[in-house]
Amino acid sequence: MHGHVRTDGYYWLRDRENPEVIRYLEAENAYVAAAMAHTAELQETLVREFKERIPQTDVSAPYRKEGYFYYKRDVAGQDYPVHCRKKGSLEAPEEVILDVNEVAAGHVFCSVGELQVSPGHDLMAYPVDTGGRRFYTIRVKNLRTGEHLPDVIADVTSNLAWAADNRTFFYAKQDPVTLRSWRIFRHELGTDPANDELVFEEKDDTFRCHVFRTKSDKYIMIASQQTLSSEFRYLDAGTPRGSFQVFLPRRRDHEYELDHYKDHFFIRTNLDARNFRLMKTSVGRNEVENWREVIAHREDALLDGFELFKDHLVVSERKEGLRRLRVIPWSGTGEYDIDFGEPAYTASLTDNYEVNTTVVRYAYSSLATPPSVYDYDMTRREKKLVKRDEIGGGFDPANYRTERIWAPARDGARIPISVVYRAPFERDGTRALLQRGYGSYGNSTEPAFDSYAISLLDRGFVYAIAHIRGGQELGRAWYEDGKLLKKKNTFTDFIDSAEHLVRQKYVDPRRTFAWGGSAGGLLMGAVMTMRPDLFTGIVAEVPFVDVVTTMLDDSIPLTTNEYDEWGNPNDKQYYDYMLSYSPYDQTAPARYPNLLVTTGLNDSQVQYWEPAKWVARLRAVKQDDNLLLLKTEMQSGHGGLSARDDRYRERAFRYSFLLDRAGIKR
Repeated sequence: MHGHVRTDGYYWLRDRENPEVIRYLEAENAYVAAAMAHTAELQETLVREFKERIPQTDVSAPYRKEGYFYYKRDVAGQDYPVHCRKKGSLEAPEEVILDVNEVAAGHVFCSVGELQVSPGHDLMAYPVDTGGRRFYTIRVKNLRTGEHLPDVIADVTSNLAWAADNRTFFYAKQDPVTLRSWRIFRHELGTDPANDELVFEEKDDTFRCHVFRTKSDKYIMIASQQTLSSEFRYLDAGTPRGSFQVFLPRRRDHEYELDHYKDHFFIRTNLDARNFRLMKTSVGRNEVENWREVIAHREDALLDGFELFKDHLVVSERKEGLRRLRVIPWSGTGEYDIDFGEPAYTASLTDNYEVNTTVVRYAYSSLATPPSVYDYDMTRREKKLVKRDEIGGGFDPANYRTERIWAPARDGARIPISVVYRAPFERDGTRALLQRGYGSYGNSTEPAFDSYAISLLDRGFVYAIAHIRGGQELGRAWYEDGKLLKKKNTFTDFIDSAEHLVRQKYVDPRRTFAWGGSAGGLLMGAVMTMRPDLFTGIVAEVPFVDVVTTMLDDSIPLTTNEYDEWGNPNDKQYYDYMLSYSPYDQTAPARYPNLLVTTGLNDSQVQYWEPAKWVARLRAVKQDDNLLLLKTEMQSGHGGLSARDDRYRERAFRYSFLLDRAGIKR
C-alpha cells in the first residue's frame, strides 16, 4: 500500500499509445458487432422511431435577456443547433449568432459550451472542444460584422465571464494532468493571451474554481468549491483590473453560495442548517454576525436554489423526493407553492435573467409529460405554456401512467421509486423491467421525460427510477447515508427497489434489467457482484469499477477532490471498505447476468481501462454463457458521441441489447 500504483495482470491495458491495447479494444468491438448482428433490423427500427418521435426541426423557448430574445434551432438533416436572437420582440428579424454545424465541419466530435454575449451585445465569446477531453478553445465573434477577432485562447475550460467594460473577460484554466479547474485569468481584447494576468489560483487540490457574474451584473464572482466547503471572491464588474475580495473565508463543513441584488448579498448556507437556509447581508458587511435570516432551516425540505426578482423571491426545494417551487413576496405576506398536478415530476427554475419582472420561468416534465417551459405570473398566479416538446410518431400522453411508490429498504428506510408504463396495465408479473439509478455526489435523479424510453414502454417494459441513497432526493441526510463508510446503502437500496417491484408484481423476475452510467456504472458493478442472480441483463456505461486503483492514483482527473465522497484509500479503514465493494476486486467465479459495458477511448473522467480490465477479469472467471460485451467508442469522451444521428444509433444499440435479452425481437 505504498505509493500510488496498484498493478495487476491487466494493468498493461492502461497504455492508450500501445498498438496492442488498441488491437485488443478493436477485437472486443468486432466481437460486439458479431454478437449483435442479428439485431441490425431492430436497431434500424428503433432509430426510425426516435427520429419520428424527436422533432428533427425544432426551436427552443426564446428567453429574454437585456432587450434581446435568445433561442436555438435544430434543423432536419443537421447534427448541431443554430443559435439565434431577435432584438426587442419575437417579430423582429432573426440574427444567427452561431451555427454550430459550421464550427463542427471537418471534426468527428464537437462540443460548444455556453455562449457568452458581451454587455454591449456586440461581441460573443464561446468555447469549443473538438477532441472530447474537455479542453476548450475560446473564440470571440463580432456579432455586427460576423467576423472573428484574432483573440484565440486554447486549452482552457468552457467557463468564462465578461466584465462591464465590454472588452475584458475572465476565464478558467484546468490542470493539464488532473483537469481540475484551478486558475482564473483576465483577458483584454486585442492583447496576446500569452500575457493574460493570473488573477486567482486555487492551491488546495481538493477544490476547483469557476467564475461567473451575479444576476444583478454588478459583480464578478470566483467560486472555490469542494465536497464539504466553499469560498467566494467578488469584484465590481466595472473595475475589472481591481482585485478580488474574499466574501467569507472557507472552513471545513461550511458550504455556501452567493448572489446579489440591490444592496445585499444573498447567501444559501448550511451553517447550523443541514438542509440549508437563506440569509442576506449588506454588501461589505460579510461577517456571519451581520447576516439576517430570510428562510429558516427545515428538517423536511432541502433548499436547493433561489431566484431573485424585484417584488418576489422564488425558492426551489426538495420535499418527499420532489422539487417544489415556492413564491415568497418581499412584502412578507401571501407565500405559496406552484401546483404541478402529477404524482412524480421534475420542475426547475430556468433562464431567469431579468430582475424587473413579475414572471418566473420554469421547466417541467414527468415520465409521461414531455419537456415543457412555463412562464408563471407571480402576482396573478397564472401560468402560460411557452413551449412543450412536440413528440411525433403517434405519441399520446394519455396512453401512459406514472406512479410514485415507496420500497422498504432492509434497514427500515423508505426508498422512493418513480415508475411509468403503458396503459392498460395489470399487476400480473408479466412485464419486463428497466430500472435506473445513480446515487452519488448528492445528485438527484429526476423523474423526467425520456422520449427514447417510449420505444421500451410500447414494447411492454416498465421503466423505473430508484431514488437511492447517495442522491439528495430526501434532503441532505439521504446523501450522507450513501457516501464514505455508508456507500453500500446505495447498492442495497437499488437491490431492494428491484425486489419490491418483483414482489408487488409490477414485473417478471426473469426479465429484469438495470442501467447506470459513470458512478451509476459503479452501482451496476457493485449490484452485480453482490447479487449476480438478481438481474437478467445490465447496461454499464463508462463505469467507475476499479475504485481502489483509481482512488490511489492522484494523477487521474477528479481523484483528489473525491476523497470526501468515497474516502481516501491511503487510510486503511477506507481502503478496506472500498475494497469490499469495488466491482473489479469483488469479481469472483459466479454466474453473471448478460452485460453490456460501454466506454470512450478519450474519456477523461472514467478512463477506458477501468471497464476494459473489469471485462477481462469477468471473461476469465464467469461461469455462464450469457453475453459479455465491451463496446469502446474510439472517438469520444465521457459524454459519448456529439452528433445527433450518432446519439440515436448509440441508444438504439443499447435498447436492442435489452429487448433481445428480454426475448422481444421487433
